[in-house]
Amino acid sequence: MMAAVGGAVLRIIGKAPSATGIVQAADMPAAITAIESAIAHAEADPEPSAAASIDAGSDEVSLRQHAWPVLEMMRAAHASGAAITWGV
Repeated sequence: MMAAVGGAVLRIIGKAPSATGIVQAADMPAAITAIESAIAHAEADPEPSAAASIDAGSDEVSLRQHAWPVLEMMRAAHASGAAITWGV
């Protein structure tokens, strides 16, 4: 995921963008809910915003499209009781 998009998704789940990190399995339900809420909010707002289109180079890629792989990864990790780590 590109840095701007990844950073925006991390901020949505309450994490500061960083080169390394972890989302514990116990934190997945809240993170999933936060992302789903941000998507709903972005889609309900008729005005384009940073949340609605977090890729500064394209207004055609929605938050839903950017976040879908992350949501799927979080659901799978939570189902198996695994954490998600990056940069390690």
